[in-house]
Amino acid sequence: MSAQAFALFDSPIGSCGIAWNAKGIAGFHLPLATTDATRRRLHQRWAGAVESTPPPGVQRVIDRVLALLNGAAIDLTDIPVDLDDAPEFHRRVYEVARTIPPGRTMTYGEIAKRLGTPHESREVGQALGRNPVAIIVPCHRVLGADGKMGGFSASGGVATKRRILEIEGAAALSAGPLFEQR
Repeated sequence: MSAQAFALFDSPIGSCGIAWNAKGIAGFHLPLATTDATRRRLHQRWAGAVESTPPPGVQRVIDRVLALLNGAAIDLTDIPVDLDDAPEFHRRVYEVARTIPPGRTMTYGEIAKRLGTPHESREVGQALGRNPVAIIVPCHRVLGADGKMGGFSASGGVATKRRILEIEGAAALSAGPLFEQR
């Protein structure tokens, strides 16, 4: 996915990065240890992209993400994303993941079943591990079959996943295995 520009913005979980092009949001990066580390990662991922002030449409996306990360039940499914370079199976996984509302979760196996490939939960996990637009494609809302967090490829790993789910109110859905680590 190519990006023409990117911006950094502060959020309740740290400094996030967002990249965009004419088709929509091409990337969303969860915070690394520092703002400079996040900026360097964005430069690496989209070498030709220029750090810019977000245009009004991208700023509205940022505002909605911030509202979500501040605890509002914001639906992000209408945000245009550019997933053209992602494999077809990954795009199908992302489409299903985008249907999971804030504060709710689904398992890797449930996504695989919805795709008609019930034995490919591991492949679903691999696709979500390569999700270029975290939060907008809410991979953090996908759990293991036993309700455990499973992996999370973003900086901070499972702790970041847990934090976002807590912000969204998912803790009220399950007091048990939802917050155990593998």
